[in-house]
Amino acid sequence: MNGIKSQEYPFRCVLSFKPLIDYCQRSKGSWGEMGIFFMERLKKMLDEAPEFYGPIEDLSLLGRHEELVKSLISLVLSPTSWETDTVGIFVPFNLQPVYVSPLFRRLLLNEEGLMKGEALMGEENFLRGRILRAYYLILEQYYGIRQKLEYPIVRVVPDPETGLDLHLRIKPNLQFVEVHQRGELKELSEDEKARLMEHLAEPEVLREILPPENFEIHGFATFDIVDVTQSELLSALEKNLIDEESIFSQTGFQGLQQNLRTLFRSPGLVAGLSAIQGDQVMLINVGCEMTSSSIFADSRHLPISEFQGSVYERAATGNTVFRIRDLREETRFTRTEEELVKAGVRSLMIAPLTYKGKLIGTLDIASGQPDEFGPIDVMMMSQIAPIFSLAIKRALDEIDHSVQAIIKEKCTAVHPAVEWRFRKAAFQHLDRLRMGQASEMEPIIFRDLYPLYGVSDVRGSSFARNQAVKDDLEDQLRHALRIIELAGQAKPLTVLEELGHRLRREYERIDSGVGSADEATVVAFLKRDMEPLFSHLRSFSPEVLRAIDDYEGILDSRLGTVYRKRKEFEESVSLLNRRISFYLDREETEAQSVFPHYFEKHQTDGVDYLMYAGASLAEDGSFNEMYLENFRLWQIMVACGIGWLSEQLKKELMVPLDTAHLILVNHAPLSIRFRFDEKRFDVDGAYDIRYEIIKARIDKAMVKDRPERLTQPGKIALVFSQPKEGRETYRYLEFLGSKGYLKGDLESLDVEELPGVQGLKALRASIDLESPVIAERVNRMIK
Repeated sequence: MNGIKSQEYPFRCVLSFKPLIDYCQRSKGSWGEMGIFFMERLKKMLDEAPEFYGPIEDLSLLGRHEELVKSLISLVLSPTSWETDTVGIFVPFNLQPVYVSPLFRRLLLNEEGLMKGEALMGEENFLRGRILRAYYLILEQYYGIRQKLEYPIVRVVPDPETGLDLHLRIKPNLQFVEVHQRGELKELSEDEKARLMEHLAEPEVLREILPPENFEIHGFATFDIVDVTQSELLSALEKNLIDEESIFSQTGFQGLQQNLRTLFRSPGLVAGLSAIQGDQVMLINVGCEMTSSSIFADSRHLPISEFQGSVYERAATGNTVFRIRDLREETRFTRTEEELVKAGVRSLMIAPLTYKGKLIGTLDIASGQPDEFGPIDVMMMSQIAPIFSLAIKRALDEIDHSVQAIIKEKCTAVHPAVEWRFRKAAFQHLDRLRMGQASEMEPIIFRDLYPLYGVSDVRGSSFARNQAVKDDLEDQLRHALRIIELAGQAKPLTVLEELGHRLRREYERIDSGVGSADEATVVAFLKRDMEPLFSHLRSFSPEVLRAIDDYEGILDSRLGTVYRKRKEFEESVSLLNRRISFYLDREETEAQSVFPHYFEKHQTDGVDYLMYAGASLAEDGSFNEMYLENFRLWQIMVACGIGWLSEQLKKELMVPLDTAHLILVNHAPLSIRFRFDEKRFDVDGAYDIRYEIIKARIDKAMVKDRPERLTQPGKIALVFSQPKEGRETYRYLEFLGSKGYLKGDLESLDVEELPGVQGLKALRASIDLESPVIAERVNRMIK
């Protein structure tokens, strides 16, 4: 890169040692005999070269008086550290070198003697800062306006040895810089002073008020250089890691890796960043192309068990930076170490990344050279690990947010027992998208699951609902007919007789039975033909007025119709459903803690539920049929609990309601698939659909050769198709009878054939509604 040329700078800057000579003359009295002797010798040399008392335009003069220059320089720069310090003397502000140390020349000057590298703040800002410093000297010296300018001057230059960036801070000393006016000094008006104060950071405005050609800058500046590579890179890492793409995108991660190379002074360093999600290790990024030998060659996700016994596990277990001088000398080799050696890794450092004491990932840096990293590098790795931990935590949170968004979009809410599978699919979908691949959510299928279905139905709910509709409509019609009869008595009008006739016919029709459309038909008739007459009929007589008030008083304020009996029924059903549902939820929560399973529940006139259990539902694939048998016993006990609770609730209900209970027994495993279009699970496969057909039709089943519903109030019907299922169910019922859940004899029944379903059988048992065992269980759950 080309250096900054002096003509870019607007002020005329001239080298002069006069400010230094004047300072020495003023101070020599305090220097002692050696100082006085030195000054006398210096004065003798100056007298022989009087040009040094004034501005030096031609820098070749310095070469002709080398001893004098060295004597002057020794007053500001220590000769004892000349070979080791990075220092220099420059013409003020225009960066023209006068005298620099060997190390300064090696690091910061090119062959033309211009400054190498570039300003960290940008060359334009660097130039503006130098212009402002000159103006602040002018304002302080001539106008009494003091203004400090504090900003770090850092240049980024290549290290001559490694080619990596060095960040060098320049600390200028302007003690021996003077400003000289050219011509008459301009006086500032109050407006100009106010404008100056308002725009002190704008060189363009300062230049308008105080043109730079009216001033000259004489003297010299000393530059002291400090290596701030480490602090600058730590700051840059913190800043870059705020951006999520810096760890996910290849370009961003290459930038991070370059910073790490510079920080550790290792040009060939390769960085890797991994995160831990559950039992998976996810490769976030790596600073090189992955070869076929890479452990992550086939997938960016691996089970954490793949790293068992490896150097990564040892780093995580020790919770400290793990350093390997030469991987080839390791004696404990796992697949991980083998792949690293194949990839050419010799030196390795691994930093476990933790958040609130929990391991969330690792940062590793590797080199193809042995002994590349030492104890100091371990300390540095420990220093940067926390900022990478925060970056990983933010990345995991963002991934989790994205995964949840995908699940919400594609699947809505999912049951906690299967959320792990949806998260895995969403995560892999997101990962493919991040890598620029076309992607859709993969099919989510759980195979070899055992279904458990149960329903607790409000017996006779349709009849009770129709009866409530009938009672409400009849009540409204009676009140309407009463108004017409009283109005006819006050004014015998034939039209009132005709209206009364229609009201009686509607009442008789409703009294004989309510049809599906009757509710809407009757209400429409009353609102169309009856209620518009009220405003006129009120004046017929006080009795008519009271009858109209009574009619309007029985109407529901929201619906505008009589809704008393229906409200009582619906509130009773709602209360019963809520209590049953609450109890079932508490039972299911406890069952979930015994063994995870899928569970969904629906409420209509009663509650039905569907459970699935099996190895494919468990993230670790573990399952034992003991839990399945426990669930089947649990189903029967819960049905007894619901039956007992329903009986206890009767005294709280405005409409007494009975419940009947059914459990569908099925020992054959089936598969379920999530339907993304319908956002629900469904059985997968033609054979398994038979189970869905039975489930949909069984609650209305009849006992074969008897005019009797299979489900009866206070009883549990358990339906099965295979003899083995019947024997196991009988064993469970017999056991629960001995425990006080059931009473009476068990009924063995054949089920009337259903459309598409034949050969079903059932066992039916009566719930002991006075059982203290059931009472204790239910009360424990709902307390």
